[in-house]
Amino acid sequence: MTKEYTAYLSLGSNLGDREKYISDAINGIIEKLDVIDYEVSPFYETEPWGNTNQPRFINAAMMIRTSVEPSRMLDITQEIERELFRVRHEHWGARTIDIDILCVEGVTMNTPRLTLPHPYMTQREFVLAPMADIAPELRVNGKTISEWRKDLRDFGSVPL
Repeated sequence: MTKEYTAYLSLGSNLGDREKYISDAINGIIEKLDVIDYEVSPFYETEPWGNTNQPRFINAAMMIRTSVEPSRMLDITQEIERELFRVRHEHWGARTIDIDILCVEGVTMNTPRLTLPHPYMTQREFVLAPMADIAPELRVNGKTISEWRKDLRDFGSVPL
């Protein structure tokens, strides 16, 4: 029997046709990760985080069910980023697309390539706002997404 994973992803774009890049990434994820089931949050327009001297982002969250294991999931999401013209010039810089694996239910890992759950996911409103739309009761590091979100102030997330 093939193992099934439930994974949560964060998608962001702040260059070019932001909504199209997010939509194209969603379609690529569904196709290339052999997604069995999925749910996508509404899109949010958000302020940049880290390096704030760049355009506003469109962000979304996505839940997927797949038989693809987390390390291979990372390989495929990075391949999708490259296909959508992602270039890594600077840390937290502007990008056509960013796909982060936030967490995979029942999986904890800390390797040089992938840490699950994502080490910053509970500190970022642009992650928690869309996640609260699709998985408010998901527990990460002992608290639900809704509880983590209450701990943050609003960083300017605006649903589109």
